Amino acid sequence: QVQLVESGGGLVQAGGSLRLSCAASGSIFRISVMGWYRQAPGKQRVLVATITSGGTTNYADSVKGRFTISRDNAKNMVYLQMNSLKPEDTAVYYCWGSGINDWGQGTQVTVSS
Repeated sequence: QVQLVESGGGLVQAGGSLRLSCAASGSIFRISVMGWYRQAPGKQRVLVATITSGGTTNYADSVKGRFTISRDNAKNMVYLQMNSLKPEDTAVYYCWGSGINDWGQGTQVTVSS
């Protein structure tokens, strides 16, 4: 079973940028869809972005034009470039892959106003 480990979160001012990384313990080559979820305090976990093995991406309306998801199958990595961050982007961000049952520990992103 592939394990996912997120990193790259932190505290940033509104308008700033962060790049999240997700390291998989095994090959993601055959994982058809990888993505990122986020969970704000007191709220449900929601899907932020996905990317297929063929490179097709999809984004939540709230992050379109600001976030970019990418994957490097050779390195077993998934990334989330987050620009123009807003306070409402504050959440714990989790990496996800289709067929992977366990969540990682997530990485905290805090955007100050």
